Amino acid sequence: MKTRNYLETTMSLVAVLFAIVACSTKQTADGVIPAEPNYEESSQWYITDRQGDADIFYIISTETGDYPSADGSMCHYADTYADSLRLPMLSEMEGVDTLLSGKLNFYTPYYRQCSLQSFMSDSLASKRMQLPIADVRRSFAYYLKRMNQGRPFILCGFSQGALIALELMREMDDETYRRMVAAYIIGTSISQEMLNDNPRIRPAQRADDTGVTICYNSVRDASCALWPRSAVAINPVNWQTDDTEATLMTEPTPLLPVDQQKKDTLKVHLDTTSNLLFVSGYTATDYILPLIGCEGNYHSREIWLYRDQLRENMQQRVSAFRQ
Repeated sequence: MKTRNYLETTMSLVAVLFAIVACSTKQTADGVIPAEPNYEESSQWYITDRQGDADIFYIISTETGDYPSADGSMCHYADTYADSLRLPMLSEMEGVDTLLSGKLNFYTPYYRQCSLQSFMSDSLASKRMQLPIADVRRSFAYYLKRMNQGRPFILCGFSQGALIALELMREMDDETYRRMVAAYIIGTSISQEMLNDNPRIRPAQRADDTGVTICYNSVRDASCALWPRSAVAINPVNWQTDDTEATLMTEPTPLLPVDQQKKDTLKVHLDTTSNLLFVSGYTATDYILPLIGCEGNYHSREIWLYRDQLRENMQQRVSAFRQ
């Protein structure tokens, strides 16, 4: 099943933390910097061309941990040419494509994402994020010029990928924005300052508005939050921005085949004070991210839990955009 482990970083980290990878070839004060991805090479992309009338441009989450290079220096960025580091990234790409794309084309670049350890402090994350942002910026420009062919597109990023997607929106020109069906910013928060400063970020208000931004963060209660309060939030089950409760029946984990699981009956509502998505009735215990995760924060399941709703909604927004 292609969706194996696509949102879980634990197994991926075990593999890469002990892998000795030839990080080429730049030594800096922050350790070894891998070679820059060349987006003219097909190896630096995962693409599914379904001959659809719209695309998803997806930016993957963090699938990399700190690891030693061949000379023993520590590397904090993924080497997009090293098989041991590409494998967990590919697993997420395949999984999200399978879950969300439906009839839409799917494009996602490999990039020198920074390691999970980079997010243990805000200052370190801010410094190291500049390299992955630069990579995805180049890949997005290449996609628009050489791959998109004028089609409408959905911009979607999860976790580290969501942070990068916000940067792409900040820099987006009018012509590109006019073709953006919607932006799905999943697994991070959007500050009021960012909202005020970025006219491209228009909070979604319903299931079929376009040119808008969808954002949510799922928790058991407010004490479990990982991120500051988001100024943008919507319930992906009923696509409402008030506190109306919705019922969601779904399998709790992507780590087992769905036919081997009992479905959870979840109650999901948007808490309008915290702008967090409160989820009750969740039975899985294998969702906690290493290093930064906590019990009751469902960050690693933000796509899995709402996969059917997200897939249908993406197609709905594309249809509304075309009309």
